[in-house]
Amino acid sequence: MSSRQPQPPQEYQEHQEHQEHQQQYQQQYQQQYQQQYQQYQQESYGQDSYAWPPQQQAYPPYYETYDPYAEPSVPSSPGTPVRATGPEPEPEPEPDDPGYTLPAVPESSWAVDNRRGKLLGRGVLGCLLLVQAGLSLRLRGTAFQDEALYIASGHYELNNLLHGTKLPVDFAGYFSGHPKLYPVLAAAVDSYFGLTGVRVLSLLFMLAATGLLYAVTRRLFNLRAALGAAALFSVLQSTTVLGNFATYDAAAIFLLALSMYAVVRTDRMRSAAVLLAAPPAALAFAVKYASGLYLPTLVLLAVVTAHRHRGVKTLGRGVFLGAGVGALLGAGYVLSGPLGGISSTTTNRAQGADSAMKLLEHSAEWGGLVFLAALVGSVAYALRGRMGEMPWIEGETAGRVRRAGLGVVLTGTALLAPAYQIHLHTEVSLYKHVGFGLLFAAPMAGLGMARLVGPHFRHPQLGIMVYVLALVFGMVQAQKAYSFPDSSPMVAYLRTVAHVDKKGFYLAEEQEVPAYYLRDVTGWNQWQNTYFMDYRGKDGKQHTGPDAFEQAVRDGRFDVIVMHGSVTPATYEAVKKGLKGNTHYRLAAVFPFTTSSGQNAYRIWVKR
Repeated sequence: MSSRQPQPPQEYQEHQEHQEHQQQYQQQYQQQYQQQYQQYQQESYGQDSYAWPPQQQAYPPYYETYDPYAEPSVPSSPGTPVRATGPEPEPEPEPDDPGYTLPAVPESSWAVDNRRGKLLGRGVLGCLLLVQAGLSLRLRGTAFQDEALYIASGHYELNNLLHGTKLPVDFAGYFSGHPKLYPVLAAAVDSYFGLTGVRVLSLLFMLAATGLLYAVTRRLFNLRAALGAAALFSVLQSTTVLGNFATYDAAAIFLLALSMYAVVRTDRMRSAAVLLAAPPAALAFAVKYASGLYLPTLVLLAVVTAHRHRGVKTLGRGVFLGAGVGALLGAGYVLSGPLGGISSTTTNRAQGADSAMKLLEHSAEWGGLVFLAALVGSVAYALRGRMGEMPWIEGETAGRVRRAGLGVVLTGTALLAPAYQIHLHTEVSLYKHVGFGLLFAAPMAGLGMARLVGPHFRHPQLGIMVYVLALVFGMVQAQKAYSFPDSSPMVAYLRTVAHVDKKGFYLAEEQEVPAYYLRDVTGWNQWQNTYFMDYRGKDGKQHTGPDAFEQAVRDGRFDVIVMHGSVTPATYEAVKKGLKGNTHYRLAAVFPFTTSSGQNAYRIWVKR
């Protein structure tokens, strides 16, 4: 017998060689993939919002492989020879811990405020501000009664400050804001740039308010909510109108927005840091007394946003802010003297005759959509604390009570102006005051809009629909509200044909308008308004109300009478009675105009 060992079949040797080549190839492939993967992580981590952290970058040590030369196993049967395939490879042991774990998928595609997100947000905000500016600048018209009043009074106040000129009347006695603040600023701008310049100043105030609102909402929630809040607020009727309206409403809204930003920006600082919000809040009240309605909101907002403090310390921010605002207002009142306008225009305003249902309907028409979005945002935020909001807090989220409190404070503020004017039964300036409350409700409305869209922009059509509806409503309502008589032909006639001067006495409906345009040739006290008058007639009797106007016309008291009857119908009827059969006057000119209320005309009677 031969001692020679039997050699394995040739096929078995070839199979072993293939296995060795396969193992070498896998080792080389794994080493090369590991080097490329580590190089990619080093380059991308810190730039990519969703890069894995270093502790999760280990390469998986185990992959399933198969032998391309292995044949599928076939159950053997008796008498069937089994082909030798060599020894089976030992299974690799499973690791105790996985080499890596997939990071949690963020629920918002903009969950992290990285540099790219910030640039994108600012770019979109810039587009929103351009739309807002375009919506405001498309409105056209001559000076409205309130605009003329504040700018003209500002010129008299400015002369009083610079030259000591005596004021024609005590403007502080009936103004709804301090006459030496916004009116003086408006008069200074008007001296160089005219009415257009003062309106552009209001536009800058409103654009700045939208920008501050964006910053506040981004600080409270996230980028998507901030863009939603800015988008909705920028197309509101009140925002559009006040952006091209020379009154102190735009300045007051800007100061309230600045104070709100200071409150939110100092939420994780020491309690005393909230005092930075006190000066703009106090100044907002001084500029427009109705802004005081929103000072409690700022104090409560300081409490519910105190992330750094807990328990009783949370109340410290509110105490600091309330005390700071109160101290500044007290000092201002002492320095400025008595301000009768606070009582006559704000705290003890005259009652009107408008019904509560009418005021509710108009409030819902002018701000109902944004208020509804704010309600959605408040409820959603109270039920679920995060959907990508506040990523920089590193997982810290306010409790449900504090979240619900934030929604109640901000959204509930939108109801303050309608509730107050329902109490007064008057609709005067409601279309403007609605915007003050919606400034505070807008952050929750932006959050509600983001929640409607959903994570990963699942339902963008819902957000687009809300914005488009708000845009259309705002455009139509603003065009209707920004509609007042074209006074340019009337003023030109008074200057060139009627030859008004500093010697005459003139009766004019909305007398502030001709008094503003003709202030270079007439004085403020030469113009009599059509609201109230006391008059002693030539017969020696004392007359008041409409009878006073009728008797003054019969006696030929006025050199020129300008009426159209839309503002004070009772006085207009009394004047027409006084003109009937009156030989002192002749109808000199009629200038038709059209407003959203219909067609009318200025009628000018000149004394013979």
